[in-house]
Amino acid sequence: MSRTHDRIALTGWPFDLAATLNSGQVFHWHRLEDGGFAGLIGSTPVGLSQPSPDLLLCTRGTASLVRHYLALDHDLPALAATFPADDEGLRRAVAWCPGLRILRQPPWECLATFITSSLKQVPHIRQISLTLRQRFGAPVSHPGLPDQWAYPSPAVLASAGENALRACGLGYRAAFLHRTARDIAEGRFDLSAVAALPDDEARAALCMLHGVGEKIANCALLFGWERAAAFPIDVWVERVLRCLYFGNDPAIPAKTLRRFAAAHFGPSAGYAQQFLFHHARLSGALNLPEESAERSAGLPPSAKRKSSF
Repeated sequence: MSRTHDRIALTGWPFDLAATLNSGQVFHWHRLEDGGFAGLIGSTPVGLSQPSPDLLLCTRGTASLVRHYLALDHDLPALAATFPADDEGLRRAVAWCPGLRILRQPPWECLATFITSSLKQVPHIRQISLTLRQRFGAPVSHPGLPDQWAYPSPAVLASAGENALRACGLGYRAAFLHRTARDIAEGRFDLSAVAALPDDEARAALCMLHGVGEKIANCALLFGWERAAAFPIDVWVERVLRCLYFGNDPAIPAKTLRRFAAAHFGPSAGYAQQFLFHHARLSGALNLPEESAERSAGLPPSAKRKSSF
Protein backbone atom coordinates (compact mmCIF):
# COMPACT_ATOMS: atom_id res chain seq x y z
CA MET A 1 0.00 0.00 0.00
CA SER A 2 1.31 3.41 -0.98
CA ARG A 3 2.44 5.64 1.85
CA THR A 4 0.29 8.40 0.31
CA HIS A 5 -2.93 6.74 1.51
CA ASP A 6 -4.75 6.31 4.78
CA ARG A 7 -6.82 3.15 5.09
CA ILE A 8 -10.28 3.18 6.64
CA ALA A 9 -11.77 -0.20 7.44
CA LEU A 10 -15.51 -0.39 6.77
CA THR A 11 -17.42 -2.73 9.05
CA GLY A 12 -21.05 -3.36 9.89
CA TRP A 13 -23.68 -1.67 7.74
CA PRO A 14 -22.59 -1.32 4.07
CA PHE A 15 -21.06 1.88 2.75
CA ASP A 16 -21.08 2.89 -0.93
CA LEU A 17 -18.78 5.80 -1.77
CA ALA A 18 -19.90 6.25 -5.38
CA ALA A 19 -23.60 6.13 -4.51
CA THR A 20 -23.14 8.64 -1.70
CA LEU A 21 -21.27 11.16 -3.86
CA ASN A 22 -23.65 10.45 -6.76
CA SER A 23 -26.93 11.00 -4.91
CA GLY A 24 -27.68 14.66 -5.56
CA GLN A 25 -26.56 16.10 -2.24
CA VAL A 26 -23.12 17.39 -3.30
CA PHE A 27 -21.85 18.65 -6.65
CA HIS A 28 -18.12 19.33 -6.77
CA TRP A 29 -16.46 15.90 -6.58
CA HIS A 30 -14.52 14.77 -9.66
CA ARG A 31 -14.60 11.14 -10.74
CA LEU A 32 -11.11 9.96 -11.72
CA GLU A 33 -10.13 7.50 -14.42
CA ASP A 34 -9.33 4.79 -11.91
CA GLY A 35 -12.79 5.01 -10.34
CA GLY A 36 -11.73 7.15 -7.39
CA PHE A 37 -12.84 10.68 -6.58
CA ALA A 38 -11.12 13.99 -5.92
CA GLY A 39 -12.69 16.89 -4.10
CA LEU A 40 -12.47 19.29 -1.21
CA ILE A 41 -13.77 18.94 2.32
CA GLY A 42 -13.94 22.60 3.20
CA SER A 43 -10.56 23.75 1.91
CA THR A 44 -8.75 20.41 2.36
CA PRO A 45 -8.00 18.48 -0.84
CA VAL A 46 -8.95 14.83 -0.59
CA GLY A 47 -8.70 11.81 -2.84
CA LEU A 48 -11.06 8.93 -2.13
CA SER A 49 -11.46 5.43 -3.48
CA GLN A 50 -13.21 2.26 -2.40
CA PRO A 51 -11.29 -0.73 -3.78
CA SER A 52 -13.49 -3.20 -1.91
CA PRO A 53 -16.73 -3.09 0.11
CA ASP A 54 -14.81 -3.17 3.38
CA LEU A 55 -12.02 -0.69 2.59
CA LEU A 56 -11.83 3.03 1.90
CA LEU A 57 -8.62 4.79 0.86
CA CYS A 58 -8.08 8.51 1.34
CA THR A 59 -5.29 11.05 1.06
CA ARG A 60 -2.77 10.56 3.82
CA GLY A 61 -3.56 12.55 6.96
CA THR A 62 -7.25 13.03 6.15
CA ALA A 63 -8.81 9.87 7.63
CA SER A 64 -10.45 11.62 10.59
CA LEU A 65 -11.81 14.40 8.38
CA VAL A 66 -13.09 11.86 5.86
CA ARG A 67 -14.83 9.73 8.50
CA HIS A 68 -16.66 12.80 9.77
CA TYR A 69 -17.59 14.14 6.31
CA LEU A 70 -18.84 10.78 5.05
CA ALA A 71 -20.77 10.23 8.30
CA LEU A 72 -19.24 6.79 8.78
CA ASP A 73 -20.29 7.01 12.42
CA HIS A 74 -24.00 7.22 11.59
CA ASP A 75 -25.81 4.26 13.09
CA LEU A 76 -27.71 3.15 9.99
CA PRO A 77 -29.44 0.17 11.64
CA ALA A 78 -30.79 2.48 14.35
CA LEU A 79 -31.85 5.08 11.78
CA ALA A 80 -33.54 2.48 9.58
CA ALA A 81 -35.33 1.05 12.62
CA THR A 82 -37.25 4.34 12.90
CA PHE A 83 -38.72 3.97 9.40
CA PRO A 84 -42.36 2.83 9.09
CA ALA A 85 -42.35 -0.96 9.34
CA ASP A 86 -45.11 -1.41 6.77
CA ASP A 87 -43.63 0.87 4.08
CA GLU A 88 -42.73 -1.58 1.32
CA GLY A 89 -41.61 1.10 -1.12
CA LEU A 90 -39.11 2.51 1.34
CA ARG A 91 -37.95 -0.98 2.28
CA ARG A 92 -37.16 -1.68 -1.38
CA ALA A 93 -35.30 1.61 -1.71
CA VAL A 94 -33.09 0.89 1.30
CA ALA A 95 -32.39 -2.66 0.11
CA TRP A 96 -31.51 -1.41 -3.38
CA CYS A 97 -28.69 0.82 -2.13
CA PRO A 98 -28.09 0.44 1.61
CA GLY A 99 -24.67 2.13 1.42
CA LEU A 100 -25.92 5.72 1.15
CA ARG A 101 -24.87 8.26 3.77
CA ILE A 102 -26.00 11.82 4.40
CA LEU A 103 -22.82 13.88 4.18
CA ARG A 104 -21.78 16.49 6.73
CA GLN A 105 -21.17 19.40 4.39
CA PRO A 106 -19.90 22.85 5.42
CA PRO A 107 -23.12 24.81 6.10
CA TRP A 108 -22.38 27.92 4.03
CA GLU A 109 -21.16 25.91 1.04
CA CYS A 110 -24.23 23.67 1.24
CA LEU A 111 -26.72 26.52 1.63
CA ALA A 112 -25.20 28.59 -1.16
CA THR A 113 -25.08 25.64 -3.54
CA PHE A 114 -28.74 24.84 -3.05
CA ILE A 115 -29.67 28.51 -3.51
CA THR A 116 -28.14 28.17 -6.98
CA SER A 117 -29.87 24.83 -7.62
CA SER A 118 -33.47 25.99 -8.04
CA LEU A 119 -35.04 24.55 -11.21
CA LYS A 120 -31.67 23.22 -12.33
CA GLN A 121 -30.45 19.72 -13.14
CA VAL A 122 -27.25 18.34 -11.64
CA PRO A 123 -24.91 19.14 -14.57
CA HIS A 124 -26.04 22.79 -14.41
CA ILE A 125 -25.75 22.96 -10.62
CA ARG A 126 -22.30 21.42 -10.82
CA GLN A 127 -21.15 23.84 -13.52
CA ILE A 128 -22.35 26.86 -11.57
CA SER A 129 -20.62 25.60 -8.43
CA LEU A 130 -17.34 24.98 -10.23
CA THR A 131 -17.49 28.34 -11.99
CA LEU A 132 -18.04 30.18 -8.71
CA ARG A 133 -15.14 28.28 -7.19
CA GLN A 134 -12.79 28.98 -10.09
CA ARG A 135 -13.60 32.69 -10.34
CA PHE A 136 -13.85 33.60 -6.68
CA GLY A 137 -12.46 30.73 -4.57
CA ALA A 138 -8.93 30.20 -3.29
CA PRO A 139 -6.93 27.72 -5.40
CA VAL A 140 -6.03 24.45 -3.69
CA SER A 141 -3.60 21.88 -5.04
CA HIS A 142 -2.27 18.52 -3.96
CA PRO A 143 0.13 16.14 -5.74
CA GLY A 144 -1.77 13.57 -7.76
CA LEU A 145 -5.11 15.40 -7.62
CA PRO A 146 -6.69 17.82 -10.10
CA ASP A 147 -6.41 21.53 -9.37
CA GLN A 148 -9.36 22.70 -7.31
CA TRP A 149 -10.80 25.83 -5.72
CA ALA A 150 -12.45 26.28 -2.34
CA TYR A 151 -16.02 27.53 -2.23
CA PRO A 152 -15.92 31.35 -1.88
CA SER A 153 -16.91 32.89 1.43
CA PRO A 154 -19.95 35.12 1.89
CA ALA A 155 -17.67 38.18 2.08
CA VAL A 156 -16.03 37.35 -1.25
CA LEU A 157 -19.34 36.78 -3.04
CA ALA A 158 -20.82 39.92 -1.47
CA SER A 159 -17.87 41.94 -2.77
CA ALA A 160 -18.10 40.37 -6.22
CA GLY A 161 -21.49 41.91 -6.88
CA GLU A 162 -24.66 40.59 -8.49
CA ASN A 163 -23.56 41.17 -12.08
CA ALA A 164 -20.38 39.13 -11.62
CA LEU A 165 -22.42 36.28 -10.14
CA ARG A 166 -24.92 36.49 -12.98
CA ALA A 167 -22.01 36.06 -15.39
CA CYS A 168 -21.38 32.67 -13.78
CA GLY A 169 -24.64 31.36 -15.20
CA LEU A 170 -26.84 31.93 -12.15
CA GLY A 171 -29.53 33.94 -13.93
CA TYR A 172 -32.10 35.31 -11.47
CA ARG A 173 -30.44 33.26 -8.71
CA ALA A 174 -27.53 35.73 -8.75
CA ALA A 175 -29.60 38.28 -6.83
CA PHE A 176 -30.55 35.65 -4.23
CA LEU A 177 -26.98 34.47 -3.69
CA HIS A 178 -25.55 37.98 -3.62
CA ARG A 179 -28.10 39.35 -1.14
CA THR A 180 -27.76 36.31 1.12
CA ALA A 181 -23.96 36.51 1.02
CA ARG A 182 -24.15 40.24 1.83
CA ASP A 183 -26.54 39.73 4.75
CA ILE A 184 -24.20 37.14 6.25
CA ALA A 185 -20.99 39.06 5.52
CA GLU A 186 -22.39 42.28 6.96
CA GLY A 187 -23.71 40.61 10.11
CA ARG A 188 -27.46 40.89 9.49
CA PHE A 189 -27.77 37.10 9.60
CA ASP A 190 -25.73 34.87 11.92
CA LEU A 191 -25.25 31.59 10.08
CA SER A 192 -23.52 29.99 13.06
CA ALA A 193 -26.58 30.61 15.25
CA VAL A 194 -28.69 28.22 13.17
CA ALA A 195 -26.97 25.24 14.78
CA ALA A 196 -28.42 26.08 18.19
CA LEU A 197 -32.02 26.37 16.99
CA PRO A 198 -34.67 23.60 17.00
CA ASP A 199 -35.56 22.32 13.55
CA ASP A 200 -38.67 24.44 13.02
CA GLU A 201 -36.96 27.62 14.20
CA ALA A 202 -33.86 26.88 12.13
CA ARG A 203 -36.02 26.35 9.04
CA ALA A 204 -37.91 29.58 9.65
CA ALA A 205 -34.66 31.49 10.16
CA LEU A 206 -33.16 30.21 6.92
CA CYS A 207 -36.35 31.08 5.05
CA MET A 208 -35.73 34.72 5.97
CA LEU A 209 -32.77 34.71 3.57
CA HIS A 210 -33.27 35.81 -0.02
CA GLY A 211 -34.02 32.93 -2.34
CA VAL A 212 -34.48 30.41 0.46
CA GLY A 213 -37.83 28.67 0.65
CA GLU A 214 -38.84 25.56 2.53
CA LYS A 215 -37.25 23.13 0.07
CA ILE A 216 -33.85 24.85 0.04
CA ALA A 217 -33.97 25.34 3.81
CA ASN A 218 -34.64 21.63 4.29
CA CYS A 219 -31.79 20.71 1.93
CA ALA A 220 -29.44 22.94 3.91
CA LEU A 221 -30.64 21.58 7.24
CA LEU A 222 -30.30 17.95 6.13
CA PHE A 223 -27.01 18.14 4.25
CA GLY A 224 -25.31 21.03 6.05
CA TRP A 225 -26.63 20.97 9.61
CA GLU A 226 -27.20 17.21 10.05
CA ARG A 227 -30.91 17.58 10.84
CA ALA A 228 -32.05 14.04 10.08
CA ALA A 229 -35.76 14.90 10.27
CA ALA A 230 -35.58 17.49 7.46
CA PHE A 231 -37.36 16.19 4.36
CA PRO A 232 -36.69 18.24 1.20
CA ILE A 233 -39.40 17.84 -1.43
CA ASP A 234 -38.16 18.71 -4.90
CA VAL A 235 -39.77 17.70 -8.19
CA TRP A 236 -38.35 14.16 -8.00
CA VAL A 237 -39.39 13.52 -4.42
CA GLU A 238 -42.84 14.96 -5.06
CA ARG A 239 -43.25 12.46 -7.91
CA VAL A 240 -42.08 9.61 -5.69
CA LEU A 241 -44.54 10.54 -2.92
CA ARG A 242 -47.43 10.79 -5.33
CA CYS A 243 -46.52 7.48 -6.97
CA LEU A 244 -45.98 5.44 -3.82
CA TYR A 245 -48.49 6.91 -1.41
CA PHE A 246 -51.20 8.82 -3.32
CA GLY A 247 -51.97 6.73 -6.39
CA ASN A 248 -50.31 9.22 -8.74
CA ASP A 249 -53.09 11.71 -8.00
CA PRO A 250 -51.90 15.06 -9.43
CA ALA A 251 -54.59 16.91 -7.49
CA ILE A 252 -52.99 16.24 -4.08
CA PRO A 253 -51.65 19.65 -2.95
CA ALA A 254 -48.00 20.06 -2.03
CA LYS A 255 -48.88 21.00 1.53
CA THR A 256 -50.56 17.60 1.94
CA LEU A 257 -47.38 15.90 0.78
CA ARG A 258 -45.36 17.91 3.29
CA ARG A 259 -47.68 17.01 6.15
CA PHE A 260 -47.66 13.35 5.14
CA ALA A 261 -43.84 13.20 4.99
CA ALA A 262 -43.49 14.85 8.40
CA ALA A 263 -45.91 12.40 10.01
CA HIS A 264 -45.04 9.22 8.14
CA PHE A 265 -41.25 8.92 7.97
CA GLY A 266 -40.29 9.71 11.56
CA PRO A 267 -37.17 11.23 13.11
CA SER A 268 -34.87 10.02 10.30
CA ALA A 269 -37.11 11.28 7.49
CA GLY A 270 -34.17 12.87 5.69
CA TYR A 271 -32.50 9.50 5.24
CA ALA A 272 -35.79 8.05 4.02
CA GLN A 273 -36.00 10.87 1.47
CA GLN A 274 -32.49 10.19 0.21
CA PHE A 275 -33.08 6.45 -0.18
CA LEU A 276 -36.36 7.07 -2.01
CA PHE A 277 -34.86 9.71 -4.29
CA HIS A 278 -31.79 7.68 -5.21
CA HIS A 279 -33.78 4.50 -5.84
CA ALA A 280 -36.39 6.27 -7.97
CA ARG A 281 -33.82 8.16 -10.04
CA LEU A 282 -31.47 5.30 -10.85
CA SER A 283 -33.36 2.01 -10.54
CA GLY A 284 -36.18 2.84 -12.93
CA ALA A 285 -38.49 0.80 -10.71
CA LEU A 286 -41.14 3.51 -10.46
CA ASN A 287 -41.11 4.29 -14.19
CA LEU A 288 -40.79 8.00 -13.52
CA PRO A 289 -39.65 10.49 -16.20
CA GLU A 290 -35.94 10.31 -16.90
CA GLU A 291 -35.12 13.88 -15.93
CA SER A 292 -36.52 16.26 -13.37
CA ALA A 293 -36.59 20.03 -13.42
CA GLU A 294 -34.48 20.07 -10.28
CA ARG A 295 -31.99 17.90 -8.45
CA SER A 296 -31.20 14.63 -10.23
CA ALA A 297 -28.37 12.19 -9.70
CA GLY A 298 -25.24 11.89 -11.77
CA LEU A 299 -21.58 12.79 -11.86
CA PRO A 300 -19.65 13.95 -14.92
CA PRO A 301 -17.36 11.71 -16.97
CA SER A 302 -14.06 10.77 -15.41
CA ALA A 303 -11.41 13.42 -15.18
CA LYS A 304 -8.63 12.71 -17.64
CA ARG A 305 -6.11 11.60 -15.09
CA LYS A 306 -5.63 8.92 -12.52
CA SER A 307 -5.37 9.57 -8.86
CA SER A 308 -2.07 9.09 -7.08
CA PHE A 309 -3.03 10.50 -3.72
